[in-house]
Parts: sequence; C-alpha cells; structure tokens
Amino acid sequence: MIENYRYKKRTPYYWGMAGVLVLVFAMAVQSSYVLDAKDKERLQSITTPAAGKVASVHSGVEKTSKVFSTPIKKVTKHEPITLTFTGDVLLDKSVGEAIKKYGVDYPFAKVASLYKQADIAAVNLETSVSTRGSAANKQFTFRSRPETVKGLSRNGVDVVSLANNHANDYGHVALLDTIGYLDKAGIGHTGAGKDEKSAYSAYYNTVKGKRIAILGISRVLPEVSWYAGKNRPGIAQGYTTQPMMSYVKTAVKNSDYTIIMIHWNRERQDYPESYARQMGKMFVDAGVDAVIGSHSHTIMGMELQQKKPILYSLGNHVFTNSSDPRGKESLIVKLTLDNGKVSTQIIPAKISNGQPRLMDKSYNQSIYNKLNRISYGVRINRAGVASSR
Repeated sequence: MIENYRYKKRTPYYWGMAGVLVLVFAMAVQSSYVLDAKDKERLQSITTPAAGKVASVHSGVEKTSKVFSTPIKKVTKHEPITLTFTGDVLLDKSVGEAIKKYGVDYPFAKVASLYKQADIAAVNLETSVSTRGSAANKQFTFRSRPETVKGLSRNGVDVVSLANNHANDYGHVALLDTIGYLDKAGIGHTGAGKDEKSAYSAYYNTVKGKRIAILGISRVLPEVSWYAGKNRPGIAQGYTTQPMMSYVKTAVKNSDYTIIMIHWNRERQDYPESYARQMGKMFVDAGVDAVIGSHSHTIMGMELQQKKPILYSLGNHVFTNSSDPRGKESLIVKLTLDNGKVSTQIIPAKISNGQPRLMDKSYNQSIYNKLNRISYGVRINRAGVASSR
C-alpha cells in the first residue's frame, strides 16, 4: 500500500494539484509583501495640510487616513530612571507679588524635594519672562520678572515646556527673552523658539546611559500668528499633523524614551476632547512613551495605550487663587522608566496662596477616587500607582 501511494503522488493529476498549491502560496507571499511595503510608506508619510490651510482654534486634530505602526525600540538594561512632571506654573500676578515678599523659592517650597529626587523634573511654564514687549489683545496676559527664573533652577526644575497660550503674551521679543533667561539659568526648554525647527526641538538629557527626549507642543493658541514658522519665532503648534509628527518621529528616533508635554483640551472641564484622545493614541503609535497634558486648570483622568500613560491634564501647579475648587487641585506625576517599561505614580497636591502643598491621606484618596471615576480603563490604588483595570 505504501508503494502504491507513492506511485499515485507521481501521476499528472497530483503534480497538477501540487502546482496549483505552489501558485496560491506564491500569490499569498506576494500580497503580504505589497502590504508590508504600503505599511512602510505610511510610516514615512503623514498627511500635510493643503497650502494656505489654517486650522481653526476649536477644530479637532486634522483627520488622516494614514496608519502609524509603532516603532519597536530595543532598550538595553539600565537602572530605573525617574521623571517628575507638573501642570501650569505661573510666576506673575499674585504669585509674582508673593515672590517679591517672600523670595524666589516661595512657590516651590512645599514640593521642591520631589523635583530634586527625580532624575529629570519638568513643568509647564505658563508665562513669558521679560521686562519688554507689549501685551497681546487677550483676556489674560502674563509676564514674569527675570529673577523669578532662579526659583526654578534653585528648586530642582530641569526643563520647562513653553508650548502654551501664554509664552508669547508679550510678543516675540519677550518670548526670545524668556528663552535667553532660561539658558542663562541652565534650565532646558522645548515648545517655542526663534523658528519652527527650534520650537519643535526636543529637550534631550542622558540619564544612566539612556537618552530621554521631552517635546513640548500646544494645541491651544489664540491665533495663527503664534505658530512658529520657517523664519518666524513662535510656538510648536499641534493643530495639524505636519510638521508636528515629523518632529515627534525625529525625537523618537534620537532617544531611548520620548515624552510629549502638550497643552490641549478646554478649560474647566473634567474630561478630554475627542481629538485629544485621538492625538494621544497617535503619539503612542509613533513610539512615544508617555503623554503629559495641561491647560484645563482642572485635573483630568488618564488612560493607557499599549501600556503607555496618557495623562490628559495635571491641573494647575503654581498658580493664582481660583474661585473654582477644582482649580486648586494639582497632580505631580512620577514616571519610572525601567528597561522599556513605564510606570506611573500620582502624587496629589493642593494650591494655597500660590503654593502647591502636599496633603494628608484623606485628601489624597479623594483625588484618587476622582481619577478612578474620570479615567479610561485605569485604576489608581492607594499609593497613587496606576494600572489597567
């Protein structure tokens, strides 16, 4: 019987069937190859706005049919790296008056130890720093005195994002002064610059053998004239996928870990806009390891995409007194980078007389309970550690 079976496999009928199977297999391989080629093309191309197209301040992120494939990073073993992030820091108005009275360390006195314990501490600097310029025609304009920058450097802040709707309140001259004062104080910055390239340049810092990139972007700007251009100072805008995503991919390519600090969403809200959730996923798909949000003057929830944290708003941090109790709630976020993994711990604070202050367990638990209600598929435990539900 065995010999007969072997003989039948050699008949023309069976050879014909074998030929059909080989042809089908070859077509499948060819189809797979074409799809892979298209995926590579998608990675290299993101929709660019049409010439002359201007994004509405209230429009969503520009829609695109392009697909991002998450780059695979090979991170060699290293000791855990800790990064600390806060929300909006204002050094003008009533906070500026308190600094005049009590000194430049006053705003950070109750939380500076957390900055100093981190390998990198970053804040959103929601003000220009200058004595020059003219106020923009808008409801609130902020300009802090140059000496206030010393409070940042002396209390452990390593880098600030200038990508927000107040860094350019007193025009380009004050914006460039701000950058100059930060440089003089040895504080890194991202999110604004003398032109598009410098505005979208990430802050880089090598810690424990690993290169960290932090990139500031704003999706809240009062007008198009604030956008950094090829030869125009301004802010790194997030209204269109280009040039934003090109710079995001550059930061990912040139670092072991990449964090986006983004100003977005609407003020005095508890939940993010739908465009923000889309953008957060887009960043993670492009290889970003964490997204840190600000602007709403309230704390918002978070979610995990591919195990990477997206925190929609940390609320205010150093800020003027708010009549809304939510404006006094503040989150300090500690990210731990450990061999390719990112863990998140949230440390609540409460703002009193311009100062963020650490509170008791009861207050902390109330904030964790709130975050558990407004987050997406995330649970915050009693220690403030976030995990998937």
